[in-house]
Amino acid sequence: MRVLVTGANGFIAKNLLVHLSEKGIEVFRFTRGMSIDELAFSIAEIDFIFHLAGSNRPTNVCDFVEDNISFTEKLCSIIKKSGLVIPILYSSSIQACLDNPYGSSKRGAEKVLVDFSSDTGCPVYIYRLPNVFGKWSRPNYNSVVATFCHNIANDLPVHINDPKAVISLVYVDDLVDNFMTQLEKSPIGVQHINIEKIYSISLLDLANQILAFKNVRINLTVEEVGTGFARALYSTYLSFLKPVNFSYPLSIHEDFRGRFVEVLKTKNSGQFSYFTAHPGVTRGGHYHHSKNEKFFVLQGRARFRFFNLITGEKFEKITDSSHPEAVETVPGWSHDITNIGEVEMIVMLWANEIFDPNAPDTISHKI
Repeated sequence: MRVLVTGANGFIAKNLLVHLSEKGIEVFRFTRGMSIDELAFSIAEIDFIFHLAGSNRPTNVCDFVEDNISFTEKLCSIIKKSGLVIPILYSSSIQACLDNPYGSSKRGAEKVLVDFSSDTGCPVYIYRLPNVFGKWSRPNYNSVVATFCHNIANDLPVHINDPKAVISLVYVDDLVDNFMTQLEKSPIGVQHINIEKIYSISLLDLANQILAFKNVRINLTVEEVGTGFARALYSTYLSFLKPVNFSYPLSIHEDFRGRFVEVLKTKNSGQFSYFTAHPGVTRGGHYHHSKNEKFFVLQGRARFRFFNLITGEKFEKITDSSHPEAVETVPGWSHDITNIGEVEMIVMLWANEIFDPNAPDTISHKI
């Protein structure tokens, strides 16, 4: 399959092109500055068209008509002259229902495509899109998400005229996934496609959420970014980090036993840390009423000792990094861990709650 992507230098197109390349689909890119003759020359071998070209913030209002309506007319004319039946997917806008210059031009381009489909039988998909956000979006242009992410990532101020204003958003990966499904269909006529995953958020909440992402590096408490809008927005924010900021330091707590480093905290699922111990060193020697911990020896050899506070039962477990194993602490059992190897021991630790110095649930008790 060979597809044509107009507006190939645009934000949505950049994401689409990567997905197309992953599928091994051959692409002809049409960008601003290329001639209509180049476009006409390529049409004979095209199986599908993603028509993403257009203007939404031109310097001259007349460019709305030229870039959105006239170019669409030229594209349709070339296909009509070829006699081919080529599906066209068009990225319109929810503003097409408004009587502003941009909305009118997008509505005009839609009409051109509807008439073209009626004349030629070429299938047409029309997407009236809200604000689209994601990686490779352009700040200070037409995406408030991109602008907020860029400014917050670079310690620049964020200006909000109406904090309560609510915007509708679609994530570029969700959009592209939907685009890709159209390649496998055999449509007839004109189809108006609705994107199911539309997110709504106020400008103030948007700015606060992105700021919370930035603060993860300070408080180590990650937001709930595994699903939905938070996942998409977090990915977008990270894409605005400069390479020099891809890493950040962690605080080291060190004494004669070794080091202890908090790595990451979660809001509802505890925290991750790691510690080291020199040969012969014992760490721990305490119990918990409710807290649970999971230990993973990443380097070295360890002896875990357990003591039941009520029955006096004792238990030992030896593990080392050559045989990955999780060792759990159990409420009501005192426990410690000793490095019985010859090298520094490194142990990763997960606790089911964030450490609270005012209520540590960690009571000293030697075994």
